[in-house]
Amino acid sequence: MNKIDVHNKALGVSFTNNGLAEVLVWAPKAQQVELCLNDGNTTIPLRKGEFGYWHETTDQLSPGDTYKFRLDEEQEYPDPASVSQPEGVHGPSQALDLLKFNWTDEAWQNLPLEDYVLYELHTGTFSEEGTFAGLEEKLDYLKDLGVNAIEIMPVAQFPGDRNWGYDGVFPFAVQDSYGGPKALQHLVNTCHQKGLAVVLDVVYNHLGPEGNYLGEYGHYFTDKYNTPWGQALNFDDAWCDGVRRYFTENLLMWFRDFHIDAVRMDAVHAIKDFSPNHILREMKQQVNELVEATGRTHYMIVELDLNDTRFINPLEEQGYGMDAQWVDEFHHALRVTMTGEDSGYYSDFSGIAHLAKAYEDAYVYDGQFSPHRNKTFGVKAAHNPGQQFIVFTQNHDQVGNRMLGERLGELVSYEIQKLAAAAVIFSPFLPMLWMGEEYGEPNRFQYFVSHTDPDLAEAVRNGRKAEFAAFHAQGEAPDPMDEETFQNSKLQWDLVQKGQHHILFRYYQTLLRLRRELPALKNLTRKNLEVSCDEARKTLTLRRWHGDQQIICLMNFNASAQPMALPSGGKTWNLVLDSAAPDWDGPQAAQPTAASGAQVTVQPESVVVYQA
Repeated sequence: MNKIDVHNKALGVSFTNNGLAEVLVWAPKAQQVELCLNDGNTTIPLRKGEFGYWHETTDQLSPGDTYKFRLDEEQEYPDPASVSQPEGVHGPSQALDLLKFNWTDEAWQNLPLEDYVLYELHTGTFSEEGTFAGLEEKLDYLKDLGVNAIEIMPVAQFPGDRNWGYDGVFPFAVQDSYGGPKALQHLVNTCHQKGLAVVLDVVYNHLGPEGNYLGEYGHYFTDKYNTPWGQALNFDDAWCDGVRRYFTENLLMWFRDFHIDAVRMDAVHAIKDFSPNHILREMKQQVNELVEATGRTHYMIVELDLNDTRFINPLEEQGYGMDAQWVDEFHHALRVTMTGEDSGYYSDFSGIAHLAKAYEDAYVYDGQFSPHRNKTFGVKAAHNPGQQFIVFTQNHDQVGNRMLGERLGELVSYEIQKLAAAAVIFSPFLPMLWMGEEYGEPNRFQYFVSHTDPDLAEAVRNGRKAEFAAFHAQGEAPDPMDEETFQNSKLQWDLVQKGQHHILFRYYQTLLRLRRELPALKNLTRKNLEVSCDEARKTLTLRRWHGDQQIICLMNFNASAQPMALPSGGKTWNLVLDSAAPDWDGPQAAQPTAASGAQVTVQPESVVVYQA
């Protein structure tokens, strides 16, 4: 393992205490590298070091200055480790001293992972301003809602000013149209003052197509593997040491220089690495060293489509040590239960029986044959605690990758939305909300980009049409390049105080408060759980307990009222929540108390929660 100095970022430009610029770039393909200042009128040759690294220390580059690198006396390119691209992906890099920010979060301690309640958001569409500053204005709202960790979709510099973020091409640079690096530091500092953790989405499986200059410098990519989105990054082929260092330093930078509390690592199943020490495992080892040096806690959360506990098992068990993962299968089972969808990957899910299994086993497929994949899939996750699994009714993928970008509220009834929210929030896992779901935002979240290369823009536009050609009866896929597609995806904040939207918001507040206050819901011990379902009647009973407290959730996904039995055992059951109560604009409230073993009528598409 190439040990990295966890205290100082080495790649790119950093500044010493006496103001000198230390320049380091990995360019093994080059025979000569020069630092270009003053629009190329001043050049400083870099000295060649070992393993393809070029370096120099100079007093001619100051914080705020822009620069490029000239390779082999020919083309000039931005810095691969640039922290700021104020003129976009094709413009010069800007040198900044990230250590100069005046942090006031010394007292902040990251929340225990088991207490995380996540809220995923996209900076550009979350507020009218579409900036980190606009996001800051809504932090009190999020606190009032009851979430305590915001998860920000990727902010690495991408082409133009409209993008989901997964087309980033400068992993170290913070998107200029969002406010740039100083604004992100300010946001994180403010979040910590308000008791909110910050999770940042990072992409280490590919880079976007426009402004991607890394291949000019070094062997960042490999032909050994493919990804659905572009060339695979080189984590185990010739020259991979420099690539591994580049992305590990990037991860450490977010934690060290931006005080980010956790990262959500995009699609790690597309990170191909057959090295003896997988890159994720190496990253975790380096993060552990950083934690030991700083005393701050950081988590690594992965998006994983493999049902493979090796990723989330501890280092000492030869796992990769990831702290938690997204569990799409819980979403799929819940979605099929609600809507009956059966196309694509939904064809693997039977509905409520699989939802019951997801509650009990986290993975639905943990060794069974998967018809969609045409193979036996997954392993059991019996020994992994509840906080290692993040569940949701929707997220940016499950909404935005639909042709029209419909949110759940457009696909199911108001009553089902309330039932689904409780199904997630009262699960023995970490809940995540998707921005706007808490008040039933009707605006769709659609796929948008702002490529400046006309040919690439047209290719993306045509690719989107081709992807959904079979769905022509539903209409035309929105044009990803049209700014209106982006504007139509913004949240409508005036709705929060109106009608059913406000009722739904208060309902979500109540669910999250109950999760915090009731030990049986707060504690994520997966052993203290029983679940059963009736496939014919589309009902599910979830029972959880901690100490002397028992909670029973009676979920009815049927379009008609259903009788459901409370457990026997001599206890009196007291009503905690009824999504069908008039308070929540429902048709009829359940009885406030019920005897042990009693039958309770659960209204259509609703959930009743009792405590004993």
